Amino acid sequence: MNRVAEISRKTKETDIQVKIDLDGTGVTDIDTGVPFFDHMLDAFGRHGLFDLTLHCRGDIEVDAHHTVEDCGIVLGQAIKQAIGDKKGIVRYGSRLLPMDETLILAAVDFSGRGGCFASLNILAEQVGNFDTELGQEFFIALASNADITLHVRQIAGVNSHHVLEASFKAVTRALKEAVAIDPRIADVVPSTKGAL
Repeated sequence: MNRVAEISRKTKETDIQVKIDLDGTGVTDIDTGVPFFDHMLDAFGRHGLFDLTLHCRGDIEVDAHHTVEDCGIVLGQAIKQAIGDKKGIVRYGSRLLPMDETLILAAVDFSGRGGCFASLNILAEQVGNFDTELGQEFFIALASNADITLHVRQIAGVNSHHVLEASFKAVTRALKEAVAIDPRIADVVPSTKGAL
């Protein structure tokens, strides 16, 4: 099974190329022009074991909002394309992820109904030159365009870097579980409706 997708998207604000292999080994090639975001996307690929190439040229001289949100859009579209008809997938995934004093819960459902429900209390306004509120914007764009239901909850944490990084890692670990193939249902869509 070849669960690979490659998508490009160009607007007046961003020019993005994404390639993802859901059955990879965590090899990444990330360049968005936003160093902390690059760090988060690298963690996303590595900890999800997704081979991920993501290059973006955005209007970061304005700020990083368009870059971060649009990368979420295109990555979500790529995940949706790569997952295909959803036959055989586990469908649900969740991860409780600790990072020092921080504890994050992420849960995913490949429901076909995109929605992000996040509750993160990030104390600092910036980590490096990254506006911390953009973490949630990324998750909203990702969930909407991958057609997944995504919950992200901060259970503990005060260090803003840790809260964001643990959130990205928890989300990708939950995705890794949800996209896994269960050989017992290889030709079945995991839904009582017969479709997702």
